[in-house]
Parts: sequence; C-alpha cells; structure tokens
Amino acid sequence: MTTLGLVVAEFNRPITEQMEQEALEAAQAAGAEVYETVRVPGAYDAPLAADRLARRDAVDAVAVIGTVITGDTDHDQVITDATAQRLSDVSLERDTPVTLGVTGPGMSAAEARERVENAGKAVDGALDLVDQLPGSDPTADSA
Repeated sequence: MTTLGLVVAEFNRPITEQMEQEALEAAQAAGAEVYETVRVPGAYDAPLAADRLARRDAVDAVAVIGTVITGDTDHDQVITDATAQRLSDVSLERDTPVTLGVTGPGMSAAEARERVENAGKAVDGALDLVDQLPGSDPTADSA
C-alpha cells in the first residue's frame, strides 16, 4: 500500500478544510494510506513540512494542499511562486514525489471554493508518480 504525507495550509481554513476532506477521500478511494497530516500556517510554510515528511522512510509521496486568495497587492503571486519552487526542490532533493495542490494566485474566495477538488488531484498525482517513476515500488520488499 502506498503511504502519503499530507501537508495542509491553515490560512483560509474554511476552504482548506474542504480540500483536506477531498484529499483524504481521494487517498481512500485509491487504496492509499495517509501516514501523517501536518498542518502549517500557510502555503509558504509548506516546503519545510513537506521536506520533513519526504525524509521518512514510511512516506512514498507528499501532497501539499492550500489556497492563496488574491488581495490588493502581488503578495499572492509571490507566495505561490516561492512555494511552488521550493516544493519542486524538495521533491528533487529527497527523490520523493511532492505534488502541488495549492490553488491560486489571482483567485477570489469564491473561485477558491470552486477548486477544492484540486486537493484530490494532488493526491492522485502523487500516487501516479509513485506508480510510474522508475525504481519506485512501494509494495516491493526491501529485504
């Protein structure tokens, strides 16, 4: 069975709570186990948590979920750009799939609520990567 680490951003919690539920349902539907869920203040804080989860031998992949809603400045663009780059770095540095289920930038709260299913897509993507990447077989014995 494939095991996932899940990182959930708390900022915009009414939306990310729904996203977390979508992610858990996607994992269950795929027969995967969520090994651990780590909640972080916001999407910007997710790379450190993803890195810690990706270091664990029991974790085959990490899905990161959150939403970044636009404001009066370019803050949403800066946050999502930095988060996406660092999550990609974690994936490469740890040789562990880390998927980006963070919606935004440039969205209103209403648009973010319409995209909660992206959390399930992040889980599906993580599981697909585990299955498709050469040399990754979570069901193989390491003995």
